[in-house]
Amino acid sequence: MPNNSLTKKFDARFITRTAILLAITIIVQFIKMPQLITGSIVNAMLIISAYFVGIWSGVSIGLLTPIIAFLVGLMGFPILIPFIMIGNTLYVVLFKTVKNNIIGMIVGAVVKFLWLAASVKYILTWFNVNVPQKIVAAFTLPQLATAIIGGILSIFLIFILTGYFNKSKE
Repeated sequence: MPNNSLTKKFDARFITRTAILLAITIIVQFIKMPQLITGSIVNAMLIISAYFVGIWSGVSIGLLTPIIAFLVGLMGFPILIPFIMIGNTLYVVLFKTVKNNIIGMIVGAVVKFLWLAASVKYILTWFNVNVPQKIVAAFTLPQLATAIIGGILSIFLIFILTGYFNKSKE
């Protein structure tokens, strides 16, 4: 069931599954819930898409979600879009490349958090970008929380879905 290939061919199945998971993610973003809920679900979708469809599915969704968040008004600081894209990519790639899903998710969550926190606290200030304190607060510990909660949710769903599909084959 899971796709473990790092070199995924972009066939109709890949595109269709990625599009469905992206559509679910977009719907979640349009609902405009608190950051803890929306961010956790988006992070769960990144892991679920990487696990079931492949690393490039998770990366693709991770590259599109910050753009969508900006377009639907969830994010008013567009200079952060490339930093979020990189953070999402790190999360997915580390989840997929570390052999143990739980450890991969935790490592990915911590690295994503460290990247985003460093981005708003240090990297952007090197370029004389004044990052509002409200943005700094949203891109530090809440990012770790949403990545961990989303990761736990996704691992739980993966366990349920793979257990269900494995039993149905018997």
